[in-house]
Amino acid sequence: MKLWLDGGLQDAASARVSVFDHGLTVGDGIFETVKAVDGGTFALTRHLDRLARSARGLGLPEPDLDEVRRACAAVLAANPMPLGRLRITYTGGHGPLGSDRGDRGPTLVVALGESTRRPDSTAVVTVPWTRNERGALTGLKTTSYAENVVALARAHEHGATEALFPNTAGLLCEGTGSNVFVVLDGEIHTPPLASGCLAGITRELTVEWTGAKETDLPLDVLERADEIFLTSTLRDVQAVHRVDTRELPGAPGPVTAKAMRVFQERAGDDLDP
Repeated sequence: MKLWLDGGLQDAASARVSVFDHGLTVGDGIFETVKAVDGGTFALTRHLDRLARSARGLGLPEPDLDEVRRACAAVLAANPMPLGRLRITYTGGHGPLGSDRGDRGPTLVVALGESTRRPDSTAVVTVPWTRNERGALTGLKTTSYAENVVALARAHEHGATEALFPNTAGLLCEGTGSNVFVVLDGEIHTPPLASGCLAGITRELTVEWTGAKETDLPLDVLERADEIFLTSTLRDVQAVHRVDTRELPGAPGPVTAKAMRVFQERAGDDLDP
């Protein structure tokens, strides 16, 4: 496997980032995960726009998006596969053992891992921890991901693939790596960005393509929603057949099934919508 590190392709087995990289020592970094299909990237422009927004929000130098595009193309060409997870990581670079940044410039890594198509439906759990909708990192896709690691481990312990968070106000927010949608009386709703959720690329496209409404939703909406589904880069639109102990038989339901079909058709028509 080949990956891109600071200006060129390197063998994955021998590529090295400094042990003093701020992304490692204090989680001072951002990232994007892009779906790669037969050597092409889906919605890359939107992902790079968000990468730049996250960099600005974290106070990192503006990434060279032309270089990032070159890096993505080079990694995809070097590692052909039908479906992959393309990961762009951009950190504060070499720094001191503390929160202050160094002055050697950022680190850019682009790597690719093989993936498989997700099942049509999955199980999720709710967790007792909250998202802080007023935090300094709210809305930024940063490498400070330990909270998600803990929550996802909880989900796996309960036979689920995702954990859903409320925010500090007790409203439904998001998953560890996904956005959540519910169907109420035939209408699709999803938490607004003000809830503290990430502005997911797949979420954004799903709202545009289905007319879903952004609505403040109490966490207990999960106990009464007619249908529930998740969106993310590699899930696309995925139905939920169980939330905690509540079963949703017949998932995907008719509204979710239509959303899945619309997303698949629109995404198939344009790789960079």
